[in-house]
Amino acid sequence: MNILPTALFLMGPTASGKTALAAELYRHLPVEVVSVDSALIYRGMDIGTAKPTRQELGETPHRLIDIRDPSEAYSAADFRADALKEMADIVSRGRIPLLVGGTMLYFKALLEGLSPLPSADPEVRERIESEAVQLGWASLHQRLQQIDPIAAARIHQNDPQRLSRALEVFYISGKTLTELTQIAGETLPYRVHQFAIAPASRELLHQRIEARFHQMIAVGFEDEVRQLMLRGDLHTDLPSMRCVGYRQMWMYLNGEIDHDEMVYRGICATRQLSKRQMTWLRGWESVDWLDSEQLKNAMERVIRAISV
Repeated sequence: MNILPTALFLMGPTASGKTALAAELYRHLPVEVVSVDSALIYRGMDIGTAKPTRQELGETPHRLIDIRDPSEAYSAADFRADALKEMADIVSRGRIPLLVGGTMLYFKALLEGLSPLPSADPEVRERIESEAVQLGWASLHQRLQQIDPIAAARIHQNDPQRLSRALEVFYISGKTLTELTQIAGETLPYRVHQFAIAPASRELLHQRIEARFHQMIAVGFEDEVRQLMLRGDLHTDLPSMRCVGYRQMWMYLNGEIDHDEMVYRGICATRQLSKRQMTWLRGWESVDWLDSEQLKNAMERVIRAISV
């Protein structure tokens, strides 16, 4: 009987204290940290993503940080492949993978696998968009209702991105989006202990988010985004520039909003992100909750769990 290797998940909303707890666990357990964060992958985006500092990374190395240029795309499938490779390397050296972050889609992809959806086809997508111009998205939505009524009921006719993707999947594969997403993905070959960390109250989390955003501005977030703008090859439709805070700072530097509005919108966007993360986590199965304000107790609970 093969015994699966152990892995730890440390999940939580933004500003919940994941990095601090990961550092404590790194000091007390034979773990190595793998970042599970769709913003920390980008080079040159350090302040606005709350990336661990150079000193923190020296003390607690993180894998899968600074692996993409902000002009590049990175998918959940890319993450899963990269994370599995890093986890296997960690286990081969007799240590435990500790996956830390707040990108819940990445955790889900890693834990459950990915349905075998076809890659995007620019020609097919262009054909769909041309039809949309001629016939209207409402007409294409009616077509989707005939092809895949379950997906059509879930996708609004005013959501061209998802509507286009559902049609594209059918045109490429001959199978509906509903059929393909029902195919089970490859599950994670590890014995996973899952933890979520958050403050006891939502108000405290909001205070931490606000304080951290102001701190980012104090240490040079504006200059960081200005340097990204000066490159000339980035824009606010890129996934990197859609990271919370970056779009709002870009708008401010572009003269579209004033400083106070940028701060207000940046904090609001971060709160909305934390709300979405908490919604994911409340529906997550087999997760042990830890209190951000009780770091020592949280660390002891993790240690106890993996020693069983």
